[in-house]
Amino acid sequence: MSVGADVVEAMRDYYARRADHYERVYHKPERQQDLRAIESGLPGVFAGRRVLEVACGTGWWTPHGARDAVAWLATDLNPGTLAVARTKPLPPCVRFATVDAYALDLPQDALPFDAAFAGCWWSHVPRSRLAGWLDTLHARLATGARIVFLDNSFVQASSTPISRRDEAGNTYQLRTLDDGSTHEVLKNFPTRDEALALLGPRARQAQWNEYRHYWVLSYEIA
Repeated sequence: MSVGADVVEAMRDYYARRADHYERVYHKPERQQDLRAIESGLPGVFAGRRVLEVACGTGWWTPHGARDAVAWLATDLNPGTLAVARTKPLPPCVRFATVDAYALDLPQDALPFDAAFAGCWWSHVPRSRLAGWLDTLHARLATGARIVFLDNSFVQASSTPISRRDEAGNTYQLRTLDDGSTHEVLKNFPTRDEALALLGPRARQAQWNEYRHYWVLSYEIA
């Protein structure tokens, strides 16, 4: 397998094992102010839209983003995380589908979408694959679609330390699960300038909002 495929395989295994206790990260006291602010802002962004959510995981963000949407397809590769997501109190517009975030082979009856959302996914995509992945995502959306990404900022004493950096500039963390297994997880922390440079002419009206523990990037497809 290529390096990219190795990373995907490792991430799939890690999140499958972590599904039952993934959301502990959202219970950290120092992150609560950021979380409430982001959660309160999501519904208005997607009001009246048909939204594709990529890598929804356990669905932490889904009830907030989908509150005022017309349709919301929450996708993930892991049946275990999707099972947790389905237990959330969800708006009636939400559907789920098992979908590989890289391929984005979507149910035909779900199309078209005029918005997309991904929470804490950008940071797990190898740097060499981000541009191609963005092209794949944009191809599933209507021109002018609204896209929102949110992800972690690195904060000393709150974030897991960086264990290494590879030749391509990707950074990694070593994470230990309840079963005692240790996993090397790719976790990048882009700056505003890096993210906007990568989007380039793909995006218009791009906005980067920086919180203490998270960042939110929103834009429309040019």
